[in-house]
Amino acid sequence: MAFAVRLGRRRALAGLEGRRSKSIPDQGTKLMNTSLIVIIALAALVVVAVLFVIGLYNKLVGLRNRYKNAYAQIDVQLKRRYDLIPNLVETAKGYLQHERSTLEAVIAARNAAASANTGAAANPGDPAAMKQLAGAEGALTGTLGRLFALSEAYPDLKANTTMLNLMEELSSTENKVSFSRQAYNDSVMAYNTQREVFPSSLVAGPFNFTAAELFGIENPEQREPTKVSFT
Repeated sequence: MAFAVRLGRRRALAGLEGRRSKSIPDQGTKLMNTSLIVIIALAALVVVAVLFVIGLYNKLVGLRNRYKNAYAQIDVQLKRRYDLIPNLVETAKGYLQHERSTLEAVIAARNAAASANTGAAANPGDPAAMKQLAGAEGALTGTLGRLFALSEAYPDLKANTTMLNLMEELSSTENKVSFSRQAYNDSVMAYNTQREVFPSSLVAGPFNFTAAELFGIENPEQREPTKVSFT
């Protein structure tokens, strides 16, 4: 009888030890599974964050390229304008012999504007370059205005076919410059707004997406294309 009791106790203890030994590996497995889930979740968050940053970066790049391309259209029209002005002055020179200072001022202003445009075209949106161009264009518009005002007093010049054709081309080019400038400014506004809003602002700073400058108008008379009609 006593032997049977002792045997029963031994079996009970053996069963308890067996259950304990089985529970230890189970707990270890659960802990490993939990850690693995946490690691996977963190990795997924990192991947999502990286993809989100890449998306914002690419959007800013796209908007920046858009306003640079818009300035390229301005560059084309301004160069056409600068090419027309020397021909215009050369034609007027034969009639405005006593207005040499005005003609020289036009050429000087044209050269300054062409130089400023070269700087702006090399780095569209740069504040210093765009402000220099705006000032140079304002000076050029002013000198052209004085030339056209003087031309009104010379009937033979007004009737010159070459002069009339040049004036028409210049007027058409002025209109194209105006339209291209508006398209550029719209693109700059879209880019600047995007880089300032959250969360794009978190990407703009570290990746050097600086603010772009508008192609402003310094003189009120520049808001309208230069009037070149001799009628």
